[in-house]
Amino acid sequence: MIKVGEKAPEFTLPSNLEEGGRPGKKVSLTDYRGRNVVLAFYPLDFSPTCSDEASCFVSDGSRFSGVHAQVLGLSVDSVWAHRAFAQKLGIAYPLLADFQPRGEVGRKYGVYLEDKGIESRTTIIVDKTGIVRWVKPVEIPTVPETAEMIAELAKLG
Repeated sequence: MIKVGEKAPEFTLPSNLEEGGRPGKKVSLTDYRGRNVVLAFYPLDFSPTCSDEASCFVSDGSRFSGVHAQVLGLSVDSVWAHRAFAQKLGIAYPLLADFQPRGEVGRKYGVYLEDKGIESRTTIIVDKTGIVRWVKPVEIPTVPETAEMIAELAKLG
């Protein structure tokens, strides 16, 4: 798993965001250089715990904005599944499809679970310069604490 202090691996992935009326707009980590980024890796859209986690990010959206952070959700689901998931839960932040090749970005960060074919539930905070400042894996059936993330982000300014 990636360590605090390491440079965050760059990536570009298709997302639930639309381009030309279809999901798949490409999103890159470098698009957010100059802002702190919360990379929220999660196993699968529509699973109960993932839905609860996404709902926490939605309800705390203004708190993340208040600490000048951008949340990016990442899983192995397709852009179409992400679009439906975002619509159902009112998710405004981008959901990125680490779909093909499956788990490629998750492998770079050390969060892809080869035996399960999904990514672990891990939150990684990348600072404005692209350095990993916080890494927090939790058990798959556990919803991460957004208050803890916001406190870490507040330290970064």
